[in-house]
Amino acid sequence: MEPEKEKTGRLPRKGRKRRRVPNKLIRTPEARISGSDPVDRQPEPKRARLASILIAENCEVTHEQLCELLKYAVLGKPDIEKPRWCQLLYQSQLKRIVVVILQGMSQLHFYRFYLEFGFLRKAFKHKFRLPPPSSNFLADIIGLQNKETAGYLPKTIEGSLPSTITKPNINLQNDPIIQKYGSKKVGLLRYLLTEEEMKTFNFPLQGSPDCENFITTKCNGSVTDNSPLFGLDCEMCITSKGRELTRISLVAEGGSCLMDELVKPDDKIIDYVTCYSGITKKMLNPVKTKLKDVQRQLKALLPPDAVLVGHSVDLDLRALKMIHPYVIDTSLLYAREQGRRFKLKFLAKAILGKDIQCSERNGHDATEDATATLELAQYFLKYGPKKIAELNLEELWRDQEIRNIREKFQYTYKSVLKCLDSVDQKLLFLSRETDNIELPSKNCETIKCLSNKEVFEQARRQVDFHPFSIVQFSFEPFSPLLTEEMNKRMRIKWTEMSTIYAGPFSKDCNLRALKRLFKSFGPVRTMTLVLETHQPHLYIRYEVLEAAQLAIESLNGVLVEGVYIKPSWISIWPRIHGNKR
Repeated sequence: MEPEKEKTGRLPRKGRKRRRVPNKLIRTPEARISGSDPVDRQPEPKRARLASILIAENCEVTHEQLCELLKYAVLGKPDIEKPRWCQLLYQSQLKRIVVVILQGMSQLHFYRFYLEFGFLRKAFKHKFRLPPPSSNFLADIIGLQNKETAGYLPKTIEGSLPSTITKPNINLQNDPIIQKYGSKKVGLLRYLLTEEEMKTFNFPLQGSPDCENFITTKCNGSVTDNSPLFGLDCEMCITSKGRELTRISLVAEGGSCLMDELVKPDDKIIDYVTCYSGITKKMLNPVKTKLKDVQRQLKALLPPDAVLVGHSVDLDLRALKMIHPYVIDTSLLYAREQGRRFKLKFLAKAILGKDIQCSERNGHDATEDATATLELAQYFLKYGPKKIAELNLEELWRDQEIRNIREKFQYTYKSVLKCLDSVDQKLLFLSRETDNIELPSKNCETIKCLSNKEVFEQARRQVDFHPFSIVQFSFEPFSPLLTEEMNKRMRIKWTEMSTIYAGPFSKDCNLRALKRLFKSFGPVRTMTLVLETHQPHLYIRYEVLEAAQLAIESLNGVLVEGVYIKPSWISIWPRIHGNKR
């Protein structure tokens, strides 16, 4: 799709929109000089653009979700169902759709040269991870059924732990669970998140600038391997001030529900997010319970050594505005490669044999989810990391994805190509001659090229004359040894690229206001005040480097609390300020 021209925000996290920079805190030189009245500005014309209001968890979308977006972009409503994970605004104004595939390239290569991609950084505001591609990635994203797998349907997982490995030749030592916990069965204490891990994954902690109004659970007892577990799950809505609590469920070991309360937010509700939360306006209308009521109730229920178990439980604690020191997070416990996480629905089916978050039900059931997370933690404690690794969850997940796609499209299947044919739109497919792919469409114009350079030149000439284009470049994959070495270097480079230095600030600067300012560009992992310089500076490490880039571009030469600041990358800052440190 054509890139969005407006600056709509950072890489979204958990479905939130990026907050705009507070106007009262900063003032640009242009605004002071021009004195222009915003009322005099002409309204901008409507343009098709992607709004990530309901974005997927962990900024990851599946091939099926990408296919849904492409089909909706071609047909629009009411001809096809809207994608549930995002919003395509003003679809009727969409001029062209261009899908560019870099076969053999990965997220690693993109971020390795991220700073050199000036146009890509500015033009494309939304970036998402995709799962590992199948042997026919193109068929996946445009919804073509693979003939080789058309008759194959993976066996249903029935909940009992297999006694044998799914693949006999699997190397358990490379499994992320074994690498994280080892192969021996250990006690509960080993699986608690450390304080450093809680900082890394943005858990609310005492002393954090963004947790000043949070309260503690008062659970400060001595935790042992026999400490009690409690499953926690919260549902949220979108209010004028962001995500706020609408329901909380707490489940004890044995399955008894200790708490299941609806909560009415203090602020105006903008979106009930019913398709995920299950909460409706009718349900909340008679509710009198407020956040402070459930906080008080939760503190009274939990013993001093209580261990809370949840799936992405950092979001639950932030919705509760509470701090708790002893946590097991099942999205991190069942570790995946490259920091990705399994969905709770998948783990409940693969490990417990339970179907939760069913499509026929309108939204999630917080009590059901809390029970599932608790049982997943108990399962891990009972069997240990080796038995879990032997399940080969990645392989099970891929089988599950195949089954889901087959079941969903068995009777109502419609590919992107069929959508294009139904509205008689032309399709351009550009690829190299070595790519043995043919697209079955009566309106498809296929151009085979000798090299990637020729593919690029043809794309420049042809895409403007086609409403839908697929441009595929092909590269030879790197060797495993080279990829591993690049990964090691990239981890170091990633930290540098996600970290900025900003300043100077006045000595009596408002740290709380500055924290809000820098968080408006993206999730902040850490923020440190540097006092060794002539004037105070801030060291800000973001969770995603797009946020760091946006902060640098937006705040360069901006007046903040009476001082003009100049943010820079961590690798540049020491050369500028090293003599002052």
